[in-house]
Amino acid sequence: MPREADHTAYIAIGSNMDAPAENCIEAANSLNDHPAISISSRSSLYETEPFGKSDQDWFVNSVVEVTTRLSPEHLIEACLAIENEMGRSRDEKWGPRIIDLDILFYDDFVFKEKNLEIPHPGITERSFVLEPMNEIAPDFVHPKLKKNIETLLAEIPNPQQANRLSSDS
Repeated sequence: MPREADHTAYIAIGSNMDAPAENCIEAANSLNDHPAISISSRSSLYETEPFGKSDQDWFVNSVVEVTTRLSPEHLIEACLAIENEMGRSRDEKWGPRIIDLDILFYDDFVFKEKNLEIPHPGITERSFVLEPMNEIAPDFVHPKLKKNIETLLAEIPNPQQANRLSSDS
């Protein structure tokens, strides 16, 4: 298990309740305020159609690249703490949410446990993750599929609509 050194992770941020863009910015700032997490790059904000459950408001999504000394397990704990602080409730799979933070990648690490899988499953079907990730790390190679983000984005079978909102998150 990786520890005691700087690691690069990519975290997806999404919201479709209240003020989604502001929620995403607040979550990114909260990540950056953590003493063991530093944001090295932020994507623009994207307005994206819902995935998995279409009868809800569109989402605002972004991806941040972070440098951290936290293990994957402690990084997800930090993400969950931010979600809780922002009022996240888990009432319905793929349902509306005030904030959602998911670890997409952690270095080239492959890991699966009950509550954490890295790389995040389903990345290859989700343009709302790949669009913003492609903006900041198009050449990052998926450690299991051995394809870069730009290629994965081009290969999505049924892409969701993703419209760039801003680059000043």
